[in-house]
Amino acid sequence: MKALQSMSKTILITGASSGFGRDTAETLFRADHTVYASMRGTQGKNREAAEALRKLGIMTVELDVSDDASVEAGVKKVLVEAGKIDVLVNNAGITGPTASVDRVTRADWDHTLAVNLTGAFLCAKAVLPHMAERGSGKIINISSVAGHIGYALRAPYAVSKWGMLGLTRTLAAEWGAKNIQVNAISPGSVSGERIERVIRERAASSGQAEREVRREYTSKAALDRFVPPEHVAAMAVFLASELGDSITGEFLQVAGGFNLG
Repeated sequence: MKALQSMSKTILITGASSGFGRDTAETLFRADHTVYASMRGTQGKNREAAEALRKLGIMTVELDVSDDASVEAGVKKVLVEAGKIDVLVNNAGITGPTASVDRVTRADWDHTLAVNLTGAFLCAKAVLPHMAERGSGKIINISSVAGHIGYALRAPYAVSKWGMLGLTRTLAAEWGAKNIQVNAISPGSVSGERIERVIRERAASSGQAEREVRREYTSKAALDRFVPPEHVAAMAVFLASELGDSITGEFLQVAGGFNLG
């Protein structure tokens, strides 16, 4: 059986300054790919992240996924430097507000969708003509199990992740004939600072203790625990490899058996 080893590819991953995005950028780099990690800017914490990534050998590019001109400039920079983009990982995302719909502001709604969904659309739009011209390419959208369920107090986030699944299926149907595979990974509750922040905000909004909210999240998974970020990153490595060449239009959950009980 062919080993899980991929020819080196040039990969652009968005939202890679911290958390799961940074972990995935490093995992893809360790799988012998050329990786461009995008972030909105290189000041403050992002500056430290950019320096650390570059020390590893990962290139960085400034790119605001919610801004058309920034996306076009960032993609152009990668194409000029690397000559190609084999794989786009649409990872950039924000958690959005934790509140019932009547308390969600229009600004919070618009901003969440602009980053999480419109950002994926803009990045895909920018790379697809290049991929089609080369006759191959992959887009990996990082959605969420929130894109498969109703998610009380998190409407903007859930809607953005549902939308990403629709975008995935549509792009797969449109571009399959050009040998471009488009898939979505739907992580469950991934351990790390992001889920801890969500737990704190949900506890504050609902009046529950944080330990109770944490237990609600873990108990929804058959494995009764959070998902290690490296397990989600491994799925991205698989999809980027040749072994993922016949998979497209799929939603691949790495969620510990979320809501199977």
